[in-house]
Amino acid sequence: MASVAADDGERLGFVTLAQFLRQLPPELSVLHDGGNGAERLRWVEPSELEDPTPYLLDGEFLLTAGLPFLGAGGRGEFVDAYVQRLVAARVSALGFGLEPYFDEVPEAVVLACRRHNLTLVAVPKTVPFAAVGLAFSQLLESDNATTFRQLADTNRQLMRAVLSARPEHELLAALVQRVPVWAVLVGADGRLRARGTATAPAAPGAASAASAGAPGERATPGVELAVLQPLLARLLSGSGPRVEMDSFGTAGSALVFGYPLRSTRDANLGALILGTDTPLTPAQNSVVSTAVGLLELLVRQRTSGSLAPSQLATALLLHPDSLATGGTRHLNGLKDLLAQSVSTTRSGPLRVLLGLRPEPAGRPDGPAGTPATGHTARSGESPVRELLEWRRMFDTKLVEITDYGFAAITRLKVDDALLAGVERLGWRLVIGSATELSGLAEAYRLASSLRSRVGTTGHSVRVDDVTWSVAGLLGQEAGAMLAARLLAPVLAMEPERRDALLGILRAWLGENGSWDATAKATGLHRNSVRRQIGMLAELLELDLNQAQARAELWIALQYTGGLAGQLPQER
Repeated sequence: MASVAADDGERLGFVTLAQFLRQLPPELSVLHDGGNGAERLRWVEPSELEDPTPYLLDGEFLLTAGLPFLGAGGRGEFVDAYVQRLVAARVSALGFGLEPYFDEVPEAVVLACRRHNLTLVAVPKTVPFAAVGLAFSQLLESDNATTFRQLADTNRQLMRAVLSARPEHELLAALVQRVPVWAVLVGADGRLRARGTATAPAAPGAASAASAGAPGERATPGVELAVLQPLLARLLSGSGPRVEMDSFGTAGSALVFGYPLRSTRDANLGALILGTDTPLTPAQNSVVSTAVGLLELLVRQRTSGSLAPSQLATALLLHPDSLATGGTRHLNGLKDLLAQSVSTTRSGPLRVLLGLRPEPAGRPDGPAGTPATGHTARSGESPVRELLEWRRMFDTKLVEITDYGFAAITRLKVDDALLAGVERLGWRLVIGSATELSGLAEAYRLASSLRSRVGTTGHSVRVDDVTWSVAGLLGQEAGAMLAARLLAPVLAMEPERRDALLGILRAWLGENGSWDATAKATGLHRNSVRRQIGMLAELLELDLNQAQARAELWIALQYTGGLAGQLPQER
């Protein structure tokens, strides 16, 4: 593990000796290059001790003004032993400060550094040691900031992969873009589910490939899945969080390490295996940890996270009449599965929700970038992202993408705050009444009967707030449209004539077509009533002997307020 995964205490930034030397003022000169410029530089440390190594970490840049080399310390054997101890302590480089003790680096120091291949840098008096340390701190801070930005970009890419049509494959492709590894995802049955192979050194935008394969296929260039079986056996048979290690002689496989993908109860659901030739940096290990967590989430969702909905669906598909004929024990079992599917531990009132997108094309996309039809906006994109968003918002696993938008079953009451959040995304809801398992089908039928109203008015509606009559279901906007179209010739008349005719028509329809009753109600002679009704029939081009015509006129008359004088747009 030490050769692959960095300690928790290590910084994510990675500054090399060569980077640091390039950052230093030009007055500094390299008297000997030890060839370790690509190695990591941990810190810059000044010390005038004769043996500073007990206080140093490996990979440090040691600064000295030469105090240990004054007097007897300047002898060749002392200097040689001093440099040898630094090399044994894995010091990256020695910086020798000129003045106040020496005008130039002693020849014995130069020879010892050459003999033991320790990088030696001369620091002139114009560059204080504090400036050297500050230069390193600034470089490390800048590198850390860059690393964190790259990690944020990488995490966003991994999250987008999870929400794609093929999340496991896309996630491996994203992983091998950012980390110089090949990757293999294996299911609990030992079969290959997905793989990814970097085709270029890891960098943003590097090319990669990810695909599924059969068990006998070559998992990566040079490593067959059969070769990984001992490692897989350890991963799938163990317990608890762990990393299993192995090594192979093929290119890109000097270091092979695997992570088990576990359920919430520590069952092994699969494994991720990665291979590389060089140890990963702390930042790269952070990316790997994120990928492992997301893959674990995906396999949990595919297995244990979806057990209740799948059991419920299976029971109802195989036994569709069980809701009506099943015994108490069977129904209670279905209720428990339904409760788990809507994120609760016990059965309770449920609601059917229908989501519609009434806006015309070109308006901002909703949570999944979908138009009014409910299909994804970009051709070929899976509705998975949309489905996951609605599941999250309504805290349920029971969501269906439909041709008009979506349908869902939730335990939430859908308060005004949640409704406002949905409407800000450009969607409108039909919110059903509270019901139980046996009433879900009827609740869906009632909610569906209000879809046209929501589509026409552009407003969400709660089933509990609807007056269940023709006028109540039609709504003010649709009723006004009906009145404007059906009564247009009358509405266009002079106000006195218009109101008189509408009054007679309302009275005649209210008296069920009785001439005498209408004459009594209006104070007109029955023959006058006949003439006025006959004129209305010709004007409206309707046969008023038909019940349907009378019914439509009666409904239209309920919405004539505010329409007087309006002309229809079309007949």
